[in-house]
Amino acid sequence: MKKLSKKYKDAVSKIEKSKLYSAEEAIKLAKETSTSKFDASVEVAMRLNLDTKKSDQQLRGAVVLPNGTGKSKKVLVITKGEQAKAAVEAGADYVGDTDMLEKIEKENWFDFDVIIATPDMMAHLGKLGKVLGPKGLMPNPKTGTVTIDVKKAIEDVKKGRVEYRTDSYGNVHGIIGKVSFDDNKLLENLKAFVDVIVKSKPSVVKGTYVKNISVSTTMGPGIKVDSNSFDK
Repeated sequence: MKKLSKKYKDAVSKIEKSKLYSAEEAIKLAKETSTSKFDASVEVAMRLNLDTKKSDQQLRGAVVLPNGTGKSKKVLVITKGEQAKAAVEAGADYVGDTDMLEKIEKENWFDFDVIIATPDMMAHLGKLGKVLGPKGLMPNPKTGTVTIDVKKAIEDVKKGRVEYRTDSYGNVHGIIGKVSFDDNKLLENLKAFVDVIVKSKPSVVKGTYVKNISVSTTMGPGIKVDSNSFDK
């Protein structure tokens, strides 16, 4: 069993296990209980009343956080023609078509965080599904990474777009910023993330949809958040 550090134990001691904190309190406490020496990420986890074995109860999408995530992402755009020009002008880090896909396949090249593609290139990308899929890099219309508007897609990623997807237990996770962020900026990001998930509730779900919400830092303890502190 992993031994907990004194710093982590001290952090845990500041949190009441049975208490549901307001969103404001939770953000403040998450920053106070961050145990890492680096500028840790602040994350949100939501447990939802979903049966993910059913296709109509699987959530997948993306949200553009109002204050970004604090991390710049490298964007690869797979397209050609006018869309390639638009991608370069919009600030994509890499732009190409089959030449870039060959580079990934033959050189095991992954110097990027996100792939955006136009629909006409998906047949070529499909051949790399076994490589890109497990890494979470396969473009998907649900997350806005398969689109004819590459300019907007690039801008969204650069602003701070966060993808989410339910795991097999019905949980969704997302980064909402860094410990160094102002409390209000983290709060705005948290509310934006929760709002999108709440609005994405499948119509077939009955009863309580959001079972619990918690926030934490990269190496810090989880803090339970009162779902009533969010505007419904």
